[in-house]
Amino acid sequence: DFPSHLDDLPPTMLKKDYTNVPVVNSVDDVVRRLLSLEMASQKEKMKIKTQQLVEKVRRSPSDNGSFEVQVAILTAKIRTYEEHLQKHPKDKSNRRRMLMDIDRRKKLLAYLRRVHYDTFEKTCQQLGIQYSLPPAYSRRVTKRWLVKKAFCVKVFQEVRKLKAPERIKQRKEWKARARAAREEAARREG
Repeated sequence: DFPSHLDDLPPTMLKKDYTNVPVVNSVDDVVRRLLSLEMASQKEKMKIKTQQLVEKVRRSPSDNGSFEVQVAILTAKIRTYEEHLQKHPKDKSNRRRMLMDIDRRKKLLAYLRRVHYDTFEKTCQQLGIQYSLPPAYSRRVTKRWLVKKAFCVKVFQEVRKLKAPERIKQRKEWKARARAAREEAARREG
């Protein structure tokens, strides 16, 4: 009933281990069907899907551990977990694994965004990831925090009242210095 991210794999495609074997082209149709994705397990399909996602973002043919490749592998895992959880919503252990993988992918994407922004954008676009910025820091409002804040505001206001005469005196001195400097400049010009 639920759409799968593995649906775009053609059923006639051969399994990962048999794609480079030359004898496969000359075998019987029944054997070919057994070696194709039509009869493949979920795990074998996942390997091929992961490989396809990695190929999209890989820097070079030997690149197996860059941040982009790690993000692609985690994306394939997360999509599989999401599918599984749609069918089995009470599966807590897989939900936990999915959330852990999402957090790991977020950290990798945050690093890519911070260090190599163009690579980050390309990776998100090719893998179809919607990256949202983490929320700004927000504090939970409690009674204790409200009382503490009110007390701090009151202390701050009292200190300002005590320092007010000193600040007024300082302003008068600054204005007097500025006036003297303007008069001195006017005398030099005139």
